[in-house]
Amino acid sequence: MTQDEVVAEFRAAGALLEGHFILSSGLRSPVFLQKMFIFQDPVRTERLCKALAQKAEATFGKIDYVVSPAVGGIVPGYETARHLGAKAVFVEREDGRFQLRRGFAIPEEAKVLMVEDIVTTGLSSRECLAAIAEHTKNVVGAACLIDRSNGKADLGVPLVSLAKLDIPAYPADALPPELAALPPVKPGSRGIQGAKA
Repeated sequence: MTQDEVVAEFRAAGALLEGHFILSSGLRSPVFLQKMFIFQDPVRTERLCKALAQKAEATFGKIDYVVSPAVGGIVPGYETARHLGAKAVFVEREDGRFQLRRGFAIPEEAKVLMVEDIVTTGLSSRECLAAIAEHTKNVVGAACLIDRSNGKADLGVPLVSLAKLDIPAYPADALPPELAALPPVKPGSRGIQGAKA
């Protein structure tokens, strides 16, 4: 799957939004990727995650476990693991930090791939990788649908993505005039409603 095909999937799903968005990192951006609009379509999700699994396997070889951060990474993590023939587990926040819970265990010798939905600054990915490192040192790499840092995010492990986009993100006090002129929206369950079917 080419980068243009990935972007076309996001556009077709109504998941590539333009405006003034407050990202989870606190940065502001004129573009928001609402991946949940992708994940509501099982066929589209399968198509993207199958391509991600193929790219990850070509890069890292056989994977035993896929670990993803809750909540946004669970669906792509599971679907990518399914195509890799790997187990899928996730970390979730407890007391502000990611932890492996619910009785999940990762054998120390298992080859682990961390799968995210979208990487922007890489902060949540690094936090997820730190939680995985408490159980195994055998993390071979990370994978995501879209790397919106265009390869600039340093996760401490190799990162493969279906698309690398250079989408600008700005601190709130350094907005370009055209972005500052738009009302900010904090995406999520209350901020952005409705998607194309």
